[in-house]
Amino acid sequence: MNLKNKISSRKSLRLKGFDYNTPGAYFITFCTQKRKQILSHIVGAIHESPELQLTPYGVIVDSVMQNIPEYLHVTIERYIIMPNHIHLIAVITEEDMLCEIRESPQQARSIISKLIGYIKMNASKSIRQCYGKISVWQRGYYDHVVRNQNDYEALAEYIRENPLRWELDRFYSEE
Repeated sequence: MNLKNKISSRKSLRLKGFDYNTPGAYFITFCTQKRKQILSHIVGAIHESPELQLTPYGVIVDSVMQNIPEYLHVTIERYIIMPNHIHLIAVITEEDMLCEIRESPQQARSIISKLIGYIKMNASKSIRQCYGKISVWQRGYYDHVVRNQNDYEALAEYIRENPLRWELDRFYSEE
């Protein structure tokens, strides 16, 4: 199978028929290359309330995350930098959309795509400047359109409690 066929045969993870350029809340997950545990460590046993400690790479990613409001019209309400992946809830308001359209009327990508591209590109660039050539991110990301307040609260709790469930997480590996 050639590259063109591989790309065209990939299954889309997007919600069919949904316009990702609309205001709303989005739960997003993206992983490190080959799910290497390079962003943080979970310290302590599960029954002892484990603590999340960022690695130097994770500190860089956290810095990029903190600077998002300066560069994009999106609010990151919650996020967690796990050892090999990041979960976040991004909120786009009507005002954010109007600002984005004014600044980029020919936008080909959604704000969500721009957000993930921004995080991955800037974190990778800074990590490479400090630590040399390294592939940091796996291609793509997973998103979930937050449908209501109950959905939002369940996802916020999932983010908050993710370190407690690390060994049960589908992204867990003993590396």
